[in-house]
Amino acid sequence: MTGPRARGSGWQRFYRVVRRIPRGRVATYGQVAALAGLPGHARQVGYALHGLPADDAVPWQRVINARGEVSRRAEPFAERIQRQLLEREGVAFDARGRVDLARFGWRPRPRR
Repeated sequence: MTGPRARGSGWQRFYRVVRRIPRGRVATYGQVAALAGLPGHARQVGYALHGLPADDAVPWQRVINARGEVSRRAEPFAERIQRQLLEREGVAFDARGRVDLARFGWRPRPRR
């Protein structure tokens, strides 16, 4: 389901977290879910990001899986687009197509 109903408070919480990820950094789906106060809902983060309109400013490309990889998608070329966007931001991939989370992973400061 997409549209206003699917974008309930949970999805909006995910989007707020993703907007905080700085350029040149990445976060995992699970990390976004936990920071949004919904630990264990990594898959829902993926659904929420997939449901974004094409012209939305949420930096969806900065969210990757826990292995440091761009997750596979049904849309042709989607993984390549995400990788290219990240590389333009300075995020490097190794020969296996993985991002070094220790180097490029986002470590947010605690919110006050």
